[in-house]
Amino acid sequence: MLENLKKYRLVLASNSPRRKELLAGLDVDYEVRVLPGIDESYPDGLSGEEIPQYISRKKAEAYEAIMQPDELIITADTIVWTDGKVLGKPKDEAEAKDMLRRLSGRTHQVITGVTLVTVGKKKTFATVSEVTFDELSDEEIAYYVAHYRPMDKAGAYGIQEWIGYVGVSSLSGSYFNVMGLPVQRLYKELKTL
Repeated sequence: MLENLKKYRLVLASNSPRRKELLAGLDVDYEVRVLPGIDESYPDGLSGEEIPQYISRKKAEAYEAIMQPDELIITADTIVWTDGKVLGKPKDEAEAKDMLRRLSGRTHQVITGVTLVTVGKKKTFATVSEVTFDELSDEEIAYYVAHYRPMDKAGAYGIQEWIGYVGVSSLSGSYFNVMGLPVQRLYKELKTL
């Protein structure tokens, strides 16, 4: 599969263990390369899908100057979008609990922007999934934050963890997108390179 990629060395520009696991699930060889200190800010006025697409392009641009002619760089950024606002990675446990209270009993969007870049080509796309949580008690929220430490996750949760098992009542769209990489869409895009 993906014979067209044989001319490239795939590089996942992410330190996320979930993205590594998901890309490995496509049965492609790849390496991980992470540049420290990439600015993930975005201009005011962007909303929804525009935000993670902008950030994934910005991440890709940081690699363009050092990429080799035979490399294909994959960058991604995931946000949780609710009430017209981004819920990024929480700064501390208190903010994680606040985020989970905002998501409790409601539906929100998880949006991942992905950029594929080679010398001469750049493609950016976004995938949107809708996630609905049951009402979560303060005790359940405190348990999750204490035991799973969700500080490295947009919206302060990982759907593949305990909170997803007990709290997510429905999902529309890609489960893997909610984990951080829409691999089915990525596979389709890689086939067309």
